[in-house]
Amino acid sequence: MTEQEKISLLEETMELEAGTLHMEDALMDYPEWDSIAALAFIALMDEKFHKTVRGAEIKAFQTVADAVKIME
Repeated sequence: MTEQEKISLLEETMELEAGTLHMEDALMDYPEWDSIAALAFIALMDEKFHKTVRGAEIKAFQTVADAVKIME
């Protein structure tokens, strides 16, 4: 999966328009990055990547790149 495809998944999770997010963007700058988005991200990671992500890991995310990096 490409970096852009991962960003697109994150945009879908946050219910943002395609092309909104960029790797260097601070997640906290987006009101859409909230507890609901975090839960959706946990579900996404389980479903698409078969990986368990804990809330503490998500809370540590600073940028879009941090979220994309864990999508392996």
